Amino acid sequence: MFQTPSTQSKDELVARFIPLLQEVKDMTTSTQVEQWLNTKYGVESELYKDLARLITLGVKEGWAADIEVAGPRYRRSLVVTPSAETHFFSATAVLLDSTDNTQNNPEGSFRANYHLHPYGEINLVVPLNEGAALAGPNGWCHGGWTAPAPGSHHFPEVKGGAVISLTFLPAGRITLDVKPPQQ
Repeated sequence: MFQTPSTQSKDELVARFIPLLQEVKDMTTSTQVEQWLNTKYGVESELYKDLARLITLGVKEGWAADIEVAGPRYRRSLVVTPSAETHFFSATAVLLDSTDNTQNNPEGSFRANYHLHPYGEINLVVPLNEGAALAGPNGWCHGGWTAPAPGSHHFPEVKGGAVISLTFLPAGRITLDVKPPQQ
């Protein structure tokens, strides 16, 4: 049966990350897991390069991060829902771009919707511009992985340009109706 290129690249992406989900399915996200991911599957690894290439291709083909949440600077899409095949993780593609934003945050950063991770999350961080970075629990991530712990909450925040995050959520759990702390 013929598949469109976007379906082929999406299927290839999913097939490529399922072995990773098998490997992390019993881990609790934390700074230790983040360090392990960046050591074993850092930006020079074949896995990181393949996933980064495929999710970037998905954005270009229009099947990943194609739904505007707050204009073209903040887009996302659900790549897969939790299932036995994905070891009950969901995968979401998120594009954040700090270029020319008007939020007046430090370092010109762009902040997206505040949210909570009941079971944590794992993010593959793919900068689209040199110097672009996503805020993570260990500071700014200029490429690689972040792994916020269960119960963590934050504004997704990017600086220096555009970043794609391929986000894996245990059981697909995310809470968007939580309020940020008052300053």
